[in-house]
Amino acid sequence: MSAVTLEVEVASKFPADRVFKVFSDFDNIAPKVNPQVFKSIETVQGNGDVGTIKIFTFGDAVPFTSGKYKVDALDVSNYSYSYSFIEGDNLFGILDSINHHVKVVPSPDGGSVYKQTVVYNCKGDEKPSEEILKKEKELYENTYKAIEAYAVAHPETY
Repeated sequence: MSAVTLEVEVASKFPADRVFKVFSDFDNIAPKVNPQVFKSIETVQGNGDVGTIKIFTFGDAVPFTSGKYKVDALDVSNYSYSYSFIEGDNLFGILDSINHHVKVVPSPDGGSVYKQTVVYNCKGDEKPSEEILKKEKELYENTYKAIEAYAVAHPETY
């Protein structure tokens, strides 16, 4: 079994606590700001804490339709969140799982940096193509920017 790692970093002018608060509402915001990628996100077990299971239904802009993920870790005080896709056609038939580790790091200027490490755990020797990895990275960056813009437009909530 091999693994491929993808790193995403996006700087923000907003403080880490605010960015983390916005991303804690990902399930509600993502389908609003990026419906071509996220049709819906439904919690099927749990309340958002570790062990919670969610089903993603994806939109027409991606080459898959669904994925099931489990919350692996949540540390609000350190602005970090980890989850793993464990089932679905978003695993491309070649992956055992996709682990996501999100961390929002405060920056000296009062802003923050959104960091996401994505680990694609391959079943065998076949790996996601460079083209897929590039598209995935763009998707993560664009989704971050869209969610941040949503928060700016809704300061009363975030």
